[in-house]
Amino acid sequence: MTDPLGREERCGLLAEAEPGELRALADACLADGADVRVLLAPEVGCVQTQVREPVAGERFLLGDVLACRAEVELAGHRGWAMRLGDDRAAVLAAAVLDAEVEAGRARAAEVDELCREVARRLVEREEREWAELAPTVVEFEELT
Repeated sequence: MTDPLGREERCGLLAEAEPGELRALADACLADGADVRVLLAPEVGCVQTQVREPVAGERFLLGDVLACRAEVELAGHRGWAMRLGDDRAAVLAAAVLDAEVEAGRARAAEVDELCREVARRLVEREEREWAELAPTVVEFEELT
C-alpha cells in the first residue's frame, strides 16, 4: 500500500494533470448523484510568480501569470484547486477531485492514483530535459 498524499501535494499534482483526465474522473465521481455545490465559481486572474536566484538564494518577483481557481463542497467537504491558464472546466474538475479525497469517498483512491501518475510523468519529463542538457555541461578543473 502506498502512503496517502498530503493535500498540498495532491493539489499541486492536480494542477499539472491533463484537463481531459481531470474532467473524466470528476464526472465519474459525480455520477453517483452526490450533492455538489460550487462555493467559488472558476475565476481567472493573475498571480505573482516568485523565483529564487540560484547564487545568493534570494527570492524576487519574476512577473504575473494567468491562473484560474475554484472551490466546491462535495458531500459536506470542501475542495479547492488552482491551475495556470484559464481552463475553467479543468480547475472545477480538480476542485471536485480534491473534495472527493477530503470526503473519503469511493473514488478517492483513483484520485490519488491519478496524482501518482502525474508525478511519474513529471519525473520522466525532468529526466528527459536533463538528458538533453547533459552534453552541454562544461566541467572546469581546479588548478592547485
